[in-house]
Amino acid sequence: MIDLIIIDDEPSAIKSLKWEIENFCENVNIVDSFVNPLLAVAYLQKNKVDCVFLDIEMPEMDGFQFLAMFPDRSFDVVITTAYDQYAIKAIKERALDYLLKPIDSDDLKACLDQIEKNMKSRLVDDKLEKSLEKLINASSRQSGQKISISNDGKIIFLSPDDIVYCESDGNYCTIFLENRDKIVIIQKLKFMEEKLSGFRFFRIHNSYLINLSKVKEFHKTDEYVILSNAVKIPVSRNRKSTFLDKI
Repeated sequence: MIDLIIIDDEPSAIKSLKWEIENFCENVNIVDSFVNPLLAVAYLQKNKVDCVFLDIEMPEMDGFQFLAMFPDRSFDVVITTAYDQYAIKAIKERALDYLLKPIDSDDLKACLDQIEKNMKSRLVDDKLEKSLEKLINASSRQSGQKISISNDGKIIFLSPDDIVYCESDGNYCTIFLENRDKIVIIQKLKFMEEKLSGFRFFRIHNSYLINLSKVKEFHKTDEYVILSNAVKIPVSRNRKSTFLDKI
């Protein structure tokens, strides 16, 4: 089943696309639709879908500005527009398909068939990646060197000592490194907490996982720590005692 959302500032265009999908396509679930792309951004930051049908010319935020909000997106994108001049840019933005309005039902069905094939292929790839990741992590844990993280079709190898802290952002997690670089992954903070459980990391706050080796200062009155990169991280009151024991 393909879970998708539709983003278009014209309600009539949304209604027309919904009708075509419901009458000509199988195994498709239209989760929601939005005339305001800003609301769609907020939705996708908290929910996962397989595909987004996206208009280009919209007043609050155009389609390409919307895509810029999701550089490491996990969903397919289908551009739906009445204009053909955006096709090259759509390809550069990794759009799966480009459907001109009024949308032809055969083109729509072919597009959704391709999305379904992509989903099956990703499922197989994910299983292979997870198996490989388990083997690598087992080896890394024994040698005490690196951890591996699957992200956006690749496996990233990191030394735990290079990680200063991790920050939660809904279904995303940002990893901040000693060299000031950062990596955004489509995982909750719990994922990194489990990944780094054998190392000196502590969930100091609901939104933060820190490397205890990077703590430079603890301010008791205001209850926060200063890390090696000069970032200030709050200490949750109900975790302060455990933090002090571990540090």
